[in-house]
Amino acid sequence: MAGTTRIVVVGGGIVAASAAYHLAREGASVITVEAQIPGPATGAGAGIICPWGDQGDETCYQLAADGARYYPELLAMLTGDGETDTSYARVGTLCVADEIAPLQAIEKLLLSRRSARPEVGDVGLVGPGDPQRAFPPLAAGLRGLWISGGARVDGRSIRDSLLRAAGRHGAQRLRGTAMLELPGVRVDGEHVSADAVVVAAGAWTAQVCAPLGVKLPIGPQRGQIIHVGLPGADTASWPVILPPGDPYLLGFPGGRVVFGATRENTGFDYRATVGGVGAMLSAAATIAPGLAEATLLEIRIGFRPATADGRPLLGKVTDGVIVAAGNGPEGLTAGPWTGRAAAALALGQLPAIDIAPFDPARFN
Repeated sequence: MAGTTRIVVVGGGIVAASAAYHLAREGASVITVEAQIPGPATGAGAGIICPWGDQGDETCYQLAADGARYYPELLAMLTGDGETDTSYARVGTLCVADEIAPLQAIEKLLLSRRSARPEVGDVGLVGPGDPQRAFPPLAAGLRGLWISGGARVDGRSIRDSLLRAAGRHGAQRLRGTAMLELPGVRVDGEHVSADAVVVAAGAWTAQVCAPLGVKLPIGPQRGQIIHVGLPGADTASWPVILPPGDPYLLGFPGGRVVFGATRENTGFDYRATVGGVGAMLSAAATIAPGLAEATLLEIRIGFRPATADGRPLLGKVTDGVIVAAGNGPEGLTAGPWTGRAAAALALGQLPAIDIAPFDPARFN
């Protein structure tokens, strides 16, 4: 079926890129349609891959954990397709706190999950001062819990790797605004026919699907995230830092440190605000006073796709239309795995996971 199937993937984020890549690898004729609008979540996300301490919805946790497990397999596939600069690095994670009790609770949870999720890696408490030695800007005296399986990835890099690899398998890219017009989509006034459409348009998914008459309770949650520079610092191997609350912190090559992020239900209001940025800067200065002299490089703004019940949308909304969106803050963790599942659905196959909890019809 795949060799004769034409599939349009609507979206320019990591879920859409993953769906396009997996479809193209299966031999489908793939066209991606990317809108040129500000605020996609993939380009702004921090890229923390460490879901195992999540104490929220169990179903969402399992999806994110499956996503974390899938990364090594995906990276091997991308390497085989000539993509070696994906930005993914297993640098480990340090949960930090002033007191040991909250860290012991997280340790207990991680150890209870590790038999089913061995990719968690080594888990162990570290003494006061050890976190600062691993991440020098941190405040002295913080206690820590080490999780060796923690990783980080740059959303733009992994998305671009997926799209380039999809292109090597024949996928085509269109720029423009897509609306469903079955069979296919209308892109800026021109109809593009398709046997199936995967709508992975993040926070804009409801607008794309509006012509179906189906109301999807998904919309934007604004996140403001800050990038700073520490000239001369070798930040490439610094671990991810997770305190009890915000901000999280992580390092990337070239002396770059990222921290954030706000969670604001402000609609598609693409602005950096004094309140949002100020709160993040103040919190970062408290937990990591060594950043006080860092250079402010940029403020990224992204609209996380958030659903009414916190669970993503993954499944068919009508014959020939699959929706894959709504991973929220776990977008870069669960995104590639979600895209793979959406690709399977578009090809008439069974996904490798149980998608029933994410069925868009649950709201009807």
